[in-house]
Amino acid sequence: MRGTVLYGPRDVRFEDREAPRIEEPTDAVIRVTATCVCGSDLWPYRGLQPIKGPSPMGHEYCGVVEEVGSAVESVEPGQFVIGSFATSDNTCPNCTYGYQSSCVHREFITRAQAPVLRVPLADGTLVPTPGMPSDDLVPSLLTTSDVLGTGWFAADVANVRPGSTVVVVGDGAVGLLGVLSARQMGAERIIAMSRHETRQKLAREFGATDIVAERGDEGVARIKDITNGIGADSVLECVGTRESMMQAIRCTRKGGYVSYVGVPHGVELKGEELFFAHVHLHGGPAPVRRYLPRLIDLVLDRKINPGKVFDLTLPLDRVAEGYRAMDERRAIKTLLRP
Repeated sequence: MRGTVLYGPRDVRFEDREAPRIEEPTDAVIRVTATCVCGSDLWPYRGLQPIKGPSPMGHEYCGVVEEVGSAVESVEPGQFVIGSFATSDNTCPNCTYGYQSSCVHREFITRAQAPVLRVPLADGTLVPTPGMPSDDLVPSLLTTSDVLGTGWFAADVANVRPGSTVVVVGDGAVGLLGVLSARQMGAERIIAMSRHETRQKLAREFGATDIVAERGDEGVARIKDITNGIGADSVLECVGTRESMMQAIRCTRKGGYVSYVGVPHGVELKGEELFFAHVHLHGGPAPVRRYLPRLIDLVLDRKINPGKVFDLTLPLDRVAEGYRAMDERRAIKTLLRP
């Protein structure tokens, strides 16, 4: 089998690897129907996150079960399934509190940009669809594996409610799907912070009512102006830099909510500034498994079309081109077909 391996900054190769197999009774092996490049993959790709030698890549996936271990009960060969980027038993205390991405037996999926994938803890990680979905729904179903689930988590823990005013910081796939999620949750005003015309257009398609192109202090001032000097009820931070985090906190009204789902890089918060901000702050790796059943239903019922975030589709063996396109911001998100 051939799969994606990152050797170093901007050095992605599609090369021979050992084919996955059942290693534990709780495993499943799936034939990948679609996978993709995630914005978080760009951190190590750009050399901003260290790797320890050649690293298999990919954590978003959907496909058909080929084989299951002897202990697996909830999925079977032939079923189409979607799973989270973080495995979970879905029974430990953290899972029962709804934080499956912090399962005590968690493993992170790291080999999904390949034709075949081993998924540990299959019963608690994979969710089957009622039947084989039509091919046009596959991109949207793939988003539920991470970016839609992460955008939904961002809106959920930022306490988005009917009538809310929401700001989304970040116009990557997660930010755009945070806009979609906020709209689904009934937000009245959704302000997308974006400086890119194609992303602004998609944000509006997903439900944004306003676009703010300014960043930093200018961006905060613009949000305050739009909200009559008060700030937003809910702010979704979907980037992971100190600038984006501080912009999010400063855009929020007193007593408002900030979620942060961008993987942090160099983010440090001063205690005194946070103390006087008077905001609720919550985030982390999204517990995608908590939301998967609902999000899958929304896609299958064609109530949402999150697959629009994929603006480049390539054969899997051209994965390096997909990374380059996203790195150069020629693509929002690259869909890969084995």
